[in-house]
Amino acid sequence: MTPEDPLSRFVLIKAVLGPIMRLMFRPRVEGAEHIPGDGPVILAGNHLTFIDSMIMPLFCDRQVFFIGKDEYVTGKGLKGRLMAWFFTGCGMIPVDRDGGRGGVAALMTGRRVLEEGKVFSIYPEGTRSPDGRLYRGRTGIARLAMMTGAPVVPFAIIGTDKVQPGGAGIPRPGRVTVRFGEAMEFSRYEGMDRDRYVLRAVTDSVMTEVMRLSGQEYVDMYATKAKAA
Repeated sequence: MTPEDPLSRFVLIKAVLGPIMRLMFRPRVEGAEHIPGDGPVILAGNHLTFIDSMIMPLFCDRQVFFIGKDEYVTGKGLKGRLMAWFFTGCGMIPVDRDGGRGGVAALMTGRRVLEEGKVFSIYPEGTRSPDGRLYRGRTGIARLAMMTGAPVVPFAIIGTDKVQPGGAGIPRPGRVTVRFGEAMEFSRYEGMDRDRYVLRAVTDSVMTEVMRLSGQEYVDMYATKAKAA
């Protein structure tokens, strides 16, 4: 394993940042035993602030891969190279999500990761919650589960909106909880990934579990629509 291998970078980042984050956020991790020790797994959870994608993977035994904006890895100069090294080392896969085919690219990226037997994390809301409530999930999570047969482990991150309000700036110390639920399996819907009623039903069942784990108020509206209002 070379220093440029993403896994070796992840091990290094975890070794350096793990103790610092434990000191700052006093994390409580619950239900991590629900994540299978091998094979493809989809982690699906809520999204409160920017550091969600940094905190949750650092406290999982397996490396977690997730989609991120390509602007995080395209910066110039030393700062840009360091950011690219850090984010890709944390498991981020850059995708241009602003383009017309951004959703398709993200879906296909997730499928590739899962077909390699890895862990892929997704926020079904599609964006950060604008007010701390849980919003309607987009059906990409259901399509991904049915295309790959991977189990879905719902999770909730609690408290990150308090340590980094607004999703910007340097986080402040505080208590953060990462809670995982039991794996959900949808193989009974194999071949039905184009049925919009099935896609909605599967997505809603995942979001119900996320709501139960997080204790958030649920809003039957897409977060992007709430932000635009």
